Amino acid sequence: MTARTVIDVWVADLTFPGYMDRLHRLGAEFEKAHPEYRINIEGRDFRLLSQQIAEAAEEGRPPAVAEYYFAVTQAARDSRAADGRPLFTSVQKAIAGRNEILGEPVVVDDLIPAVREYYSVDGDLTSMPAVVTAMLIYGNQTVLDKAGIGSLPTTWGEIEAACEAVAALEGGPSHGVTWSNHGLFFQQALAVQGGELADNANGRAGRATRVDLSSKEMLTWAEWWRTLHSSGHYLYTGKIPDWEGNIKAFADQDVALRITSSNDLNYMAMAAENAGFEMSVGRFPGREGEPYGGNIIAGTSLWLANGLDEVTQDGALAFMQFLNNPRNAADRHIASSFVPVTRSSYRLLEDEGWFDANPYHRLASAQLGSSTEGEGVPPCRGALFGDFAGAQDVMTRAMDDVLQRGAEPAERFAEATVEAQELLEAYEKDRVDNGVRDPQSLRVEYFRDAEAYTGAQLEDAVKGTK
Repeated sequence: MTARTVIDVWVADLTFPGYMDRLHRLGAEFEKAHPEYRINIEGRDFRLLSQQIAEAAEEGRPPAVAEYYFAVTQAARDSRAADGRPLFTSVQKAIAGRNEILGEPVVVDDLIPAVREYYSVDGDLTSMPAVVTAMLIYGNQTVLDKAGIGSLPTTWGEIEAACEAVAALEGGPSHGVTWSNHGLFFQQALAVQGGELADNANGRAGRATRVDLSSKEMLTWAEWWRTLHSSGHYLYTGKIPDWEGNIKAFADQDVALRITSSNDLNYMAMAAENAGFEMSVGRFPGREGEPYGGNIIAGTSLWLANGLDEVTQDGALAFMQFLNNPRNAADRHIASSFVPVTRSSYRLLEDEGWFDANPYHRLASAQLGSSTEGEGVPPCRGALFGDFAGAQDVMTRAMDDVLQRGAEPAERFAEATVEAQELLEAYEKDRVDNGVRDPQSLRVEYFRDAEAYTGAQLEDAVKGTK
């Protein structure tokens, strides 16, 4: 019997119920269709994954497919093997114009434009999108109706008005709105205003050399956030990012509005059902008087190891296409609320009546351009620079000082800019001097509340206590 070619696939174990089981099932299905291959999927702690990949690369045994968080896309592109060669190769270049690989249809041209653009540079798709999320606003519509608010806020000013109406309710929620102090919210707030975090078109027109955390758009957001908090309308739990505390506040009806990821759709709906109120969902509100600049994405992508032999590379590429074929991408959305990454998977869900039965799920896809019914908002490709994750830590700590210690936004975010710039310059110096070995550059504190955002603890949070 001919030995099977082993494809090592290292992914982030997000610890959602059934998440890894589903991936293992897909691996087994691929093996059944391609018995010459064995798919070895290893789920690893997502805070340590990049370090483990770097160590394996140093020993000359990197996985054929490796998953990375979106915020470290630049660092993954920069990463080098022990001999100095790029650790990863472009997925698009490896596909080399083929329409199918080992009988698996190539799906890259079917990817949602916003998603494909985020993981592309100069039109080259460097990695295969896997988990995709967008930002949404959720409402306790039962409470909002009592307050005379018939539809969700679409602007920051409308959020204030809704909060004031909720505050006037007798026996209503203690606060109007909440969201986590996390880098995603800064990024989305900049995106809707057309702002950027870094020079050279957010690092897309050339390597980013300067970061700016005190731009007009950033300070407009930070100052509005502070005002909402000081007015008693915004609930800050005092923890960074405290996903669990924020969803619990919504489940306990301590707030009428929550802004968070589309990834929370299933859990937010569970919270509303458990507590017995109607939930409404809308896109992230924009700033008054400004054109809506775009929607960021978050999530992960799969990177293809450089230097694989042809048989191994084709097996890895075929498996990537298989994971994102219409059926599998649609099922991933149903199971975990992740945005279906291709137009075909969106149409399949539409044809099967999923979105009619679950209308909340349609919005995240539509605003990213999954269908012809999309809102026409230009995709925001997001920032691309070294130690992006570190810069997000800097933002959240600055905002914590504003909210809890009375720091002035302009002064505190000017300091944050200096700190983030130092991180970028240290990254670039190390890249030039030593080559990037650990591409993720993620600090443990960036995910310090990550466990509470996943699995059983999150399910406990949405049960509600009132």
